[in-house]
Amino acid sequence: MTEAAPADRKRVWTTPPNVVLCVLDDIAEPGSRGFVLQIGDAYFHGFVVRKDGEVAGYIDRCPHQGFPIAIEMDRYLTPDGSLILCGWHGAVFAPLTGACVGGPCAGGKLTPWPVKVESGILRTA
Repeated sequence: MTEAAPADRKRVWTTPPNVVLCVLDDIAEPGSRGFVLQIGDAYFHGFVVRKDGEVAGYIDRCPHQGFPIAIEMDRYLTPDGSLILCGWHGAVFAPLTGACVGGPCAGGKLTPWPVKVESGILRTA
């Protein structure tokens, strides 16, 4: 049996609560990290941003064209760490709110992915 190519795999847009993602210190400050979780026979794609002592999670999908945000693994932020950058079309988003502040989807917003930190461990919420 041949395994399906990633584009052929089913996607889900939510995750169950309390799934351990990583130790918070595995994400730089400021920094970001992508996550792919298998849920049954489907996959969830999300990312987390750490900035100013806070974390925010988002579904890894730009509201402009539906592409993943990062072109390179875990590179969701601008080089100075101030904004989330869609590498495909240049949309930029506020890291802790997901609001598009420039580019082709100005006025749009990233879809939040609930995450939390407990005892230094990043988990789904």
